[in-house]
Amino acid sequence: MRECLVIAKALGDAQRVRALMSLRSRELCLCQLIELLGLSPSTVSKHMAILNQAGLVESRKQGRWVHYRLPGKSAHPCVVGAIRWLKGCLARDRQVRADEQRVRAVCRLPKEKMGACYRR
Repeated sequence: MRECLVIAKALGDAQRVRALMSLRSRELCLCQLIELLGLSPSTVSKHMAILNQAGLVESRKQGRWVHYRLPGKSAHPCVVGAIRWLKGCLARDRQVRADEQRVRAVCRLPKEKMGACYRR
């Protein structure tokens, strides 16, 4: 039951759901998610940490960048079910479709140019 409650809590925020849905077709780095969501780096980091704790995303670090993706096939069945449910429910959602277009534009930008969160 604990896993399901953690997942439900993680999905209880619109920004986290937007971030999660933006990962359904590709891996994104934190700076791309910051650009997409228009939130501060610390806020997006916190949202991604909550999603990670719930098992809804996986992360990897490459140099200065942290990349996020949906979990693989070994994910907990509750995670797999929750992601499948979200994809079905939000397939035609206006915000999700707008984010999809925005992700394509953000992915064309060089990370070094948009990565204000990584500037020293």
